[in-house]
Amino acid sequence: MKYLIVGAVAGGASTAARLRRLDEHAEIIIFEKGEYISYANCGLPYYIGDVIKDRNKLFVQTATAFNQRFNIDVRTTTEVTQINYIEKTVTAVKQISGEIYEESYDKLILSPGAEPLRPPIPGITTEGIFTLRNVKDTDYIKSYTQHKDVKKVVVIGAGFIGLEMAENFHDLGLEVTIIEMGNQILAPIDFPVAAIVQQHIRSKGINLRLSTAVTGFSKTGKQIEVVLNNGEVLIADMVLLSIGVRPDTRLAVQAGLKIGTARGIWVNEYLQTSDPDIYAVGDAIEFENPITGQSMITYLAGPANKQGRICANNVVLGNVQKYHGSINTAIVKVFDMTVGTAGTASKHLKTANINHIVSTTHNGSHAAYYPDAKQMTIQIVFSPVDGRLLSAQIAGYDGVDKRLDILSSYIKQNKCIYDLIEFEHAYAPPYSSAKDPINMAGFVAENIFLDRLKIFYWNEINKIKTDDILLDVRRDDEYKFGKIEGAINIPVDEIRERLNEIPQGKTIYIYCEAGLRGYLAQRILRQRGFDNVFNLSGGYNLWKICTAELTL
Repeated sequence: MKYLIVGAVAGGASTAARLRRLDEHAEIIIFEKGEYISYANCGLPYYIGDVIKDRNKLFVQTATAFNQRFNIDVRTTTEVTQINYIEKTVTAVKQISGEIYEESYDKLILSPGAEPLRPPIPGITTEGIFTLRNVKDTDYIKSYTQHKDVKKVVVIGAGFIGLEMAENFHDLGLEVTIIEMGNQILAPIDFPVAAIVQQHIRSKGINLRLSTAVTGFSKTGKQIEVVLNNGEVLIADMVLLSIGVRPDTRLAVQAGLKIGTARGIWVNEYLQTSDPDIYAVGDAIEFENPITGQSMITYLAGPANKQGRICANNVVLGNVQKYHGSINTAIVKVFDMTVGTAGTASKHLKTANINHIVSTTHNGSHAAYYPDAKQMTIQIVFSPVDGRLLSAQIAGYDGVDKRLDILSSYIKQNKCIYDLIEFEHAYAPPYSSAKDPINMAGFVAENIFLDRLKIFYWNEINKIKTDDILLDVRRDDEYKFGKIEGAINIPVDEIRERLNEIPQGKTIYIYCEAGLRGYLAQRILRQRGFDNVFNLSGGYNLWKICTAELTL
């Protein structure tokens, strides 16, 4: 058998290695238009920022080492330009010499990846404007920062890469402005969690501009003028475009392969394209979202590597393993904070008309009495029908990754909120509390699910009528330091003795700092004859952060 693979890095290289492990006698050829076949794409920002100092550590495998270990013919700087599916051949071009030739195949695997978006904005080809997608881009950016007296950088786009680059530029001592067209950072995350991280970014001296678009660039001396849609002009020494990517489907389109509704290469559950002898993996393919059922594309290394293994199994053994899709689990370091997501955000569930409940909790990363416990915010989304978990988002300083991994695993396995309650963790004071934040998220969700806890959200304060009661159950000193306008204050520890101050027959909206005291107050009132009592999910602190971000 002869296998051709177009594109290396995550999907293609993992497919090739697995093919060899399954078939020692096959002829395997990888075509890669770049110079490198397997490198740490996600590590590129940290090399630019000097966190990773040795460039060679970015490379997982060299072409020579890959060939030596796996006996695979690796052809770098060689681009496949055409597929002839009838003759089962591809046309390739050696980029250095210009030589054009054909290569036949029995099975073809496409792993062309994605390409950065460069919209037709006037002046976008100006010197000093970069995108970051590969090692070549990285070398250009690093060289430019070192040799061009760069002091001011504008990062356009506040996605995962944009935020990582902003942090690394900042750590190099540069003045950084982030421009984001949306009303929040990190589009896969819901606004309340994003708002927490936005405030942290601003605390670092970053100029974060949301709901702002760039309309043009121009060179002025050695600097770049960045023109905004409000007429303002920013001056930068360098600009990084991080406004997203799109699947590279050019070969697939040329070959007449089916393109899906998400504009990626359509594949079936075996990662097989519309041509039975052509498979595809990685950033260019689309598949069914296991939560919404809609077609989606994911630009993540983890799924691409897993797809490569599954694809090789199916190519060699004959469609024996199904790919069950990705729930887009992702995490990013943003200065001192960590924020991550798994599953489908509430805003996207709304768009898909999927009914759901959102619950937000705040807990320490480990036991409060052990030094350096840090607060983390966990938002989970679940079905009101059966409690099935639909998504999880976490923002915090310590222990975010391990909680996100647990929640991601549960979402992928169609687990429900009761599984969070029963989650048994490794507990010692330096690592967690006897009730882990995962358990706490489950406890609160169960109370909501069983109607022991009625909640309202930060953006529903304006729905409170003048005849309703807004009740602050924090301590007097907390209330005096800051409150929601119109609230009366009865601390939770005094509420039993002051029931006569709360009118019967009114709808009561309670809040405390984080949600726990509000829940306790609600339980007291509901068992004392007050029927319509709601508690602010996420508490006063989350409301304060979200409303502050909206007013900027």
